[in-house]
Parts: sequence; structure tokens; C-alpha cells
Amino acid sequence: HDVAPGRRIKCSLCTKALKKIKILAGDNPDEAAVRTAIEKGCRLLGRLLGKLCRKMVSKYHDQISEELQNGDSPRHICTAIGFCKA
Repeated sequence: HDVAPGRRIKCSLCTKALKKIKILAGDNPDEAAVRTAIEKGCRLLGRLLGKLCRKMVSKYHDQISEELQNGDSPRHICTAIGFCKA
């Protein structure tokens, strides 16, 4: 059966946002680099998605930050925080 559309949108928003954030954070980012990348990454998504992005990130900031520092893929992170189905 299919995932609810809301869920799919969340998943693609999450992976899209984290792909941008990962690129902005660079290789082997530290906490500060990740925080800056998160701010910028959400802004780059435009007003509406940016707002959703910020809400998502503030809720899961520590986990996202940690996983990005571990070099995990955007898809993996989004699955870990429950935005994408495994």
C-alpha cells in the first residue's frame, strides 16, 4: 500500500533540505559548521518550505547535527527521524 501523501512530501522535503545542508556543511563538519549550514539550507528552500524546514530542524537538531557529523546520508537521517520510511 502507498504512503500518505503528507508523509511523502515530508520525506522529500527532508531529503532535499538535508542534501543542501550536507553540501553547505562540507566534509567532516563540526557542530558550528552544521548549525550554519542548517540555517542557510532552510533559507534556500524558499519561504514556505523554509518554514517547514526550520520546524523540522529545531525539533531534531541534535540528531541531525550528530548524524551529519558522522557522515550519514540525507536519506538515512530522514529515515532515522521518522520522515521517510525505511
